[in-house]
Amino acid sequence: MKATVRCILFLLFVSFAINSSAQYNPKDVCVVKDGRIYFKLDKRWTSKQKAEVSTLFSLDTELIAKAFEGKSILNADGIVWEIKKTSPDIVELSKALDNKPAKFNKNDVLMLDEAFVKVPSFTSRETAAFGINKFTPTNIFHYEKGEALFYLPGFEKADQVILSGSFNNWSTSQIKMKRSSTGWFVKLKLAPGKYQYKYIVDGTWIPDRHNQQKQDDQNGGYNSVVFCYNYNFRLIGYTSSHQVYVAGSFNNWNNNDLKMYIHDGGWELPVYLRPGTHAYKFIVDNKWMTDPDNKVVRKDRDGNENSFLGIGDTLNFKLKGYTTSKKVILTGDFNAWNEGELVMDKISGGWELPYALGKGNYQYRFIADGKWITDPSNPFTIGPEDHLNSWLAFKANHMFLLSQFLTANKVIVAGSFNGWNENEYRMKKKAGIWTFPIYLEPGKYTYKYIVDGKWIIDPGNELWEENKVGTGNSVLWIEP
Repeated sequence: MKATVRCILFLLFVSFAINSSAQYNPKDVCVVKDGRIYFKLDKRWTSKQKAEVSTLFSLDTELIAKAFEGKSILNADGIVWEIKKTSPDIVELSKALDNKPAKFNKNDVLMLDEAFVKVPSFTSRETAAFGINKFTPTNIFHYEKGEALFYLPGFEKADQVILSGSFNNWSTSQIKMKRSSTGWFVKLKLAPGKYQYKYIVDGTWIPDRHNQQKQDDQNGGYNSVVFCYNYNFRLIGYTSSHQVYVAGSFNNWNNNDLKMYIHDGGWELPVYLRPGTHAYKFIVDNKWMTDPDNKVVRKDRDGNENSFLGIGDTLNFKLKGYTTSKKVILTGDFNAWNEGELVMDKISGGWELPYALGKGNYQYRFIADGKWITDPSNPFTIGPEDHLNSWLAFKANHMFLLSQFLTANKVIVAGSFNGWNENEYRMKKKAGIWTFPIYLEPGKYTYKYIVDGKWIIDPGNELWEENKVGTGNSVLWIEP
């Protein structure tokens, strides 16, 4: 992403406390005014601090170093930067907002402006297998029917309190909380998932002191973590039992991690579970048992029964043939490659197993009587040549297409979405077109094709930007 875009992104959406020997307010590093973008750079910053600024604002570390060489003008990748020394240790690096690299064909500034005037229609949910909240008191946070209520008690003398987090790209102005007689509150719509957040009280960032769930903010402090629930484990009866836990594939079958509580004639525990299929059991006074109210029970490879639940849409995995096999197991990264959990059902002409999945990209294999095989009905595979896995883009929202180089032996697509791996995503030729399906979260991606070892930009995509070696990268935008 260009420095222009990243500057506006973090100016509008991010304010992190960077620990520095040269103390400063991170908001002052990047300022937009009078049609220009200004970066205030301090020569006293350590290498680590320069790297932090480079990451936050997508400023090349080489550009930061050149800013202190005494020049008044720099030309980098077609962008003209002006340099002004404002003190012995500080320089001001600036460029015009419309000063874009040649042949860049995306009006990303306009897109960012649209995202700024309203809370984005998509939110940043982090990957988590499961999660529960730990608030004291419990009424600090409430989530029901897609609406989250945040409550911050105290701070009656504060003039303004703002809620900022991963759900609004850490905006410092979008979500202003309302004052009550005992504190501050705000309600917003959130999809189930895991989110990080902090409060900004009269300009000071603070975590939620009533929340025990926290995560390192990479700046010497921590962010509070909240889970918006999407499932409620419930065991009816057993009210005379002393303690009841639930354990499953989502928490590595930890038998003393998720303690349930008595409620309305039974035991329950609301949780967030990642979309997919989960195996579980209840532990009642140290005795393991399946869910008596869930008819979906499967035996694992060793004959042990587990209850199963699915969150998301269901895909029916099928393996044609292998009718003489005694047992076929489905395994993949969606269940941590468990070799005994998902025993498939034998049907006429093969095997099948319904399995719930969330949107995303997955790798999988079948194990037929101990032999690992890829899916013969799926042409897409990834991984080393001697260890291929079948590739599944569930609810794919993009298809890479290359209609040229039809005589090539191998075509790979590589980009920022897979760490530029040059051996992983193999395209397949069908009806005269090289194809590869993928699911991508909303945002910007760069990519290239590798045709028989030669890297090329996408000839069918007019959007591209220059890279550090001057060969260009194709640009892909996935809209929310």
